[in-house]
Amino acid sequence: MLTTLRPVPVSLSGALIRLLLCLAQEEQADFEGEEGWQEEGVSPQFIPFLIALVRLICFGSFSGFSFEISVLLLCRADPFAKKDWYDIKAPSVFTVKNVGKTLVTRTQGTKIASEGLKHRVFEISLADLQGDEDHAYRKIRLRAEDVQGRNVLTNFWGMDFTTDKLRSLVRKWQTLIEAHVDVKTTDSYTLRMFCIGFTKRRPNQVKRTCYAQSSQIRQIRRKMREIMVNQATSCDLKELVRKFIPESIGKEIEKATSGIYPLQNVFIRKVHGDFSEDVGVKVDRPADETVAEGTTEVIGA
Repeated sequence: MLTTLRPVPVSLSGALIRLLLCLAQEEQADFEGEEGWQEEGVSPQFIPFLIALVRLICFGSFSGFSFEISVLLLCRADPFAKKDWYDIKAPSVFTVKNVGKTLVTRTQGTKIASEGLKHRVFEISLADLQGDEDHAYRKIRLRAEDVQGRNVLTNFWGMDFTTDKLRSLVRKWQTLIEAHVDVKTTDSYTLRMFCIGFTKRRPNQVKRTCYAQSSQIRQIRRKMREIMVNQATSCDLKELVRKFIPESIGKEIEKATSGIYPLQNVFIRKVHGDFSEDVGVKVDRPADETVAEGTTEVIGA
């Protein structure tokens, strides 16, 4: 019964609570009279509805609750009555432009609705943004930058892999190689890019394992960083996102490292948007602190 009732309009809540409490205290049995309702300023069209609520409470329909709790359950305000829906607009680099809706409390006094929407981050599957289920393993993060009417304009804020895709790539008998680098695009966006790749067996190889040596891993990691820096610093953010979708950077890394050790499943695994370098604060050593010098122990003395 509680789930099927609609909340009482806020303008009627005060009158309903006062009349219900009066009826409970005075133990009046005549609920059909309309004089009490009209004295409270309630419109006649709502009187039958309010009388039905009084009967519902006073004749055992809410016998499991106290009288005050029953009144509050029926008279609570709808939390969605003060909120508005806004459309989320994806950047032009993606195929689908309208990707969803978001809620925000409407403007009240000095609290402006558009200010509450700005810098809000949305995580959306690339399959929904491109209309292609082959990209379902990528998650794109979009950040709200501006509000125009009922539209929230977003910009690229980051990218990540789904957990199941990442777990499916890690296997035994091969070497996992990772690298990350901080880059800055031509339009002054700072990003941190993470690359992942796996070794594979050479053609006609009989041996089951394909482990790379430490020197080869260092060379491959260095090549990964070089390619990521060259690709990111030579274009703007929009063009860089276009490179992420078909994984052109990963294919270039595979081609460039084939002479060192053949790789497979090379991806730009994760991208952090607007990365700012975390630099520690230098701490001076106190002047009165002395470094204890260890004494040399002579063996056999």
